[in-house]
Amino acid sequence: MKNSALFFLFGLFLLGCKNPVQNKPQPPNIIYILADDLGYGELGAYGQEKIKTPNLDRLAAGGMRFTQHYTGAPVCAPSRYMFLTGTHAGHAYIRGNYELGQFEDENEGGQMPIPESTPTLAKMLKKAGYQTAMVGKWGLGMNDTTGSPLLQGFDYYYGYLDQKQAHNYYPTHLWENDVEAPLDNEYFLVHNRIKEGSGQEAFDQFKGKDYAPDRMIDKALHFLDTTHVEKPFFLYYPSPIPHVSLQVPDSLVQDYRTQFEETPYYGNQGYTAHQYPRAAYAAMITHLDTEVGKIWEAVKQRGQEENTLILFSSDNGPTFAGGVEADYFNSASGLRGLKMDVYEGGIRIPFIAYWKGKIEPGTVSDLVSGHWDMFDTFAALSGQEQSSPDGMSILPELLGKEGQQQHEFIYFEYPEKRGQIALRMGDWKGVKVEMKVNSEADWELYNLKEDPQEQKNLAQQHPEIVLKIDSLQRIAHRPAHIREWEFINPKFKK
Repeated sequence: MKNSALFFLFGLFLLGCKNPVQNKPQPPNIIYILADDLGYGELGAYGQEKIKTPNLDRLAAGGMRFTQHYTGAPVCAPSRYMFLTGTHAGHAYIRGNYELGQFEDENEGGQMPIPESTPTLAKMLKKAGYQTAMVGKWGLGMNDTTGSPLLQGFDYYYGYLDQKQAHNYYPTHLWENDVEAPLDNEYFLVHNRIKEGSGQEAFDQFKGKDYAPDRMIDKALHFLDTTHVEKPFFLYYPSPIPHVSLQVPDSLVQDYRTQFEETPYYGNQGYTAHQYPRAAYAAMITHLDTEVGKIWEAVKQRGQEENTLILFSSDNGPTFAGGVEADYFNSASGLRGLKMDVYEGGIRIPFIAYWKGKIEPGTVSDLVSGHWDMFDTFAALSGQEQSSPDGMSILPELLGKEGQQQHEFIYFEYPEKRGQIALRMGDWKGVKVEMKVNSEADWELYNLKEDPQEQKNLAQQHPEIVLKIDSLQRIAHRPAHIREWEFINPKFKK
């Protein structure tokens, strides 16, 4: 009896030792969905009236919608780099779309790769025990470079590596863990113009069998279905939609065919021609919305909705090319500028956060935040002490708690389109454009609270604010590592 009692007590002791470990809450799963060239005003939740986005509208209604969230840069590659690294454009290693190679399959070269030693949020989450995957458009280095997603913290990846290849939604191949993954499509160049008045056959040359977004959402859902439930996961889903070319299955275009007056697009602004450009563009965004719905439903089916943070945003403002009519759809919601501009239309983006039971449904946040804040936010979510050079955690804002940090300023510089910089300090925003043409360009000054469309330049009325913005810009800027991107520091003039 004595021995039995001792064994019983010893068993209770062991159970007591294990319980604290077993009861330790698991960090939340994180899903970050990044649209490509989706404007601030292209979702129903942000005022869009012509394009249907029911899943994203419900996601916003069930969570938090941000009104002053920003991309790190007004084009693809640098904005993705700044998201992954928590840096703004004055400190980022990648500041523009530095293209390598050409469009042809045999000349696929991607963009400037991320150095292998770069701290990324995926590496940080992997170190914290997360299962990590990237499915979609990468744009930060090819499979045989230091920019491979496998060297940047991802256990698995599938999708486009080269942004130029992503101009075609019917490519001959995608990439899966550094290996070419063939698709059932014949090669064609997407930037071929066709003659005005061309018939159906001319437009059909830009269609294929395997629609890349469909293959990618299948891979994303497979990842969600096969992750180990005892470990948290991070899914980064940078969809190529709605970046042109205007390519979407005909069955999806039909839903919008009768809703818009159409003029065929013959490819005169680059990318593929399309008979029904307005319907095609709307259908692409609705298709993206459907993908979001599938991801959301997969989380529910696994019973993980209450332990999964779903985030949705865009890489920059809406495009001006490829037959897209930003004015017709009010894609920038009345804001000045489009993609490739540091005015608000090029850099202010939609941002939706959903976490059942944690984020108060139907909330709206005017916190000034951006891509560079995701690193610190994910660190806080995963219990890591790491921090990024320019970001802050927005977790208090998401959870409705006190103590949310505020940015003293946010900074943008863009070396393409003749050189532009912008700095926001509170409600004040300074802008300089055409700096490669005029290195002594004057600051423009806008009060975004009173003038969100940036129509009234107040620089002459407030020289003291211009001086403050100028001094902060000098602090924010660090010379770029290549000459093509250094247009600010006079030492680098030719």
